[in-house]
Amino acid sequence: MADKKMTSSRRHNLKSLMLQIAATRLEEEEAAAIAAKEQHLNESCPALTFPSSVEELQKLCKELHAKIDKVDEDRYDADAKVTKGAKEVEELKFKVTEMKGMKKPALKKVRLSADQMLQALLGSKHKVQMDMRSNLKQVKKEVKEEVGDAVGDWRKNVDDKAGMDGRKKMFEGAEA
Repeated sequence: MADKKMTSSRRHNLKSLMLQIAATRLEEEEAAAIAAKEQHLNESCPALTFPSSVEELQKLCKELHAKIDKVDEDRYDADAKVTKGAKEVEELKFKVTEMKGMKKPALKKVRLSADQMLQALLGSKHKVQMDMRSNLKQVKKEVKEEVGDAVGDWRKNVDDKAGMDGRKKMFEGAEA
């Protein structure tokens, strides 16, 4: 059987009915919540009667102080239970990490110049400018002096140019 589309008027009618039902349910829930609140207040807090004599007033004050002390003790006990539970949770977490072992996070490579490294180590208060190039070793090119006559020995020349060393010397000679 083919799916039939619902007309827009029917869809609108159903939507409005659903909204009406939801509104009545919300009102019923609010009324039930108010009734439950009033019932709880009537049970836990009886109506206040003001005593006519001083003795009755003192008795009422003593009763109220006793109730306040009881509530404070209950609150303190609950707070102690919560802190004890929190400590136990922390201890258990610590034990779990001890058993598993700490995993070291992967460090990211950071490119820092020498000035930035010194500034990170010494703090931002110290401004240190360092030229690392001045500390580099100076390399002097060796000048090869040719011994012998201008033509030279052809066997020595062939041995010098043989292999990769010979190619390197040819390139160094071309640059000079």
